[in-house]
Amino acid sequence: MFRGFGHRHRHSGPRGGSFRRGPFEFSWSMDGDERGFGGRGGGRRRVFDGDELKLVLLALLAEAPRHGYDLIRQIEERTGGGYAPSPGVVYPTLTLLDEMDLIEEVKEEGARRRFRITEAGRAWLEERRAQADALLARLESIGAERNRSDHAPIRRAMINLKLALRESAMEADGDGERAHAIAEILDEAARKIERL
Repeated sequence: MFRGFGHRHRHSGPRGGSFRRGPFEFSWSMDGDERGFGGRGGGRRRVFDGDELKLVLLALLAEAPRHGYDLIRQIEERTGGGYAPSPGVVYPTLTLLDEMDLIEEVKEEGARRRFRITEAGRAWLEERRAQADALLARLESIGAERNRSDHAPIRRAMINLKLALRESAMEADGDGERAHAIAEILDEAARKIERL
């Protein structure tokens, strides 16, 4: 848990928490829910069912090899922050696609696992290309709707912050010095925003 992220309207627990300031709420989670940045509630409806998410992930992997968080970032950026599948949904789906031989892991050093589409995956995707294109268009339409707001640049920056925190929180687990350094950066950013 980050110390120093302390302002009013905060709650936290072992699996995540949230921080609210004005109309914005930042929520983080280490489990399978799909909360994220929201207006006042922070809750998210599920945009895809399981089969649709498989198709979306496969379509994104057809563009380029990616690791799980990159896939989450792609979806969240395309929706302008309107939707982000949780790691607890994305990683089991990637495992399923791997077991179906539609994707494979890219062998490389490092803790992150990157995946790429296989030839069988490309064939499977092409059979469903019209549906895949419609699902990607759904993402773009959600993003276009949200980007009509004057708050779009703020939401974009909040998406980047949330994803950076998600990864850093996992890497800082058990590293008190790193956690305090992250908290200090967040506190300084909060002070600068308050002075605007």
